[in-house]
Amino acid sequence: MVAHSFACLPEEACGLLSGRPGGPVERFWACPNADRSARTYAIDGRDLLRVERTLDDEREGREILGVVHSHTHTDPYPSPTDVERAALLGDWRFVIVSLRHPEPEARCYRLGEGRVVEEPIVLSAA
Repeated sequence: MVAHSFACLPEEACGLLSGRPGGPVERFWACPNADRSARTYAIDGRDLLRVERTLDDEREGREILGVVHSHTHTDPYPSPTDVERAALLGDWRFVIVSLRHPEPEARCYRLGEGRVVEEPIVLSAA
């Protein structure tokens, strides 16, 4: 996620997260930013469909659990646009990678009904 964020500069990067419902995130799917912007991101519906079809084809009970995007010049906290757009996506995790400082920082949130609730990011060796 961090490497993809750097690779997309000066634009925001984005991608999808998948895993088993109720479980940890197992995979990151890098996607192009359809907005081609340093201030907003959008995942093209064709990329979303491609990931969903791949998960369906694998028949292992995995689904999309969330979205990742980068903030090129701000802290890893959801913007008003992030919160507004999250209302359309349901109970997903929202990971934001900030490239504001020399050392990248990532945080995870659940967004809904105007609420912003941070969740810990736990890395495990797989």
